[in-house]
Amino acid sequence: MKNDFFEQVYEVVKLIPAGRVSSYGAIAAYLGAKRSARVVGWAMNNAHGLPEVPAHRVVNRNGLLSGKMHFNPPEAMEERLANEGIVVKEDQIVNFKAHFWDPAIELAL
Repeated sequence: MKNDFFEQVYEVVKLIPAGRVSSYGAIAAYLGAKRSARVVGWAMNNAHGLPEVPAHRVVNRNGLLSGKMHFNPPEAMEERLANEGIVVKEDQIVNFKAHFWDPAIELAL
């Protein structure tokens, strides 16, 4: 079951456009598992061997790069976001709301 959920998470994360970010909780809620934000985080931790899954685009609900320690090196998450035009200051996305991609809204269109 966990692997199926992880696969569902990966499919949603693949849809996050460059220059946008989503949160663990928004992805969990979209998948009908509102209380499973932490499991989405575990899926992201396991996604680093999957280059097609842009794990760097998933942050916590406040725009903090809470998963950066799972990148090698940890600065890679911020560097990838910067390459997509997202400014990060002190591990937090500047103007987070403007960059936020909510699958419940974006995929409902």
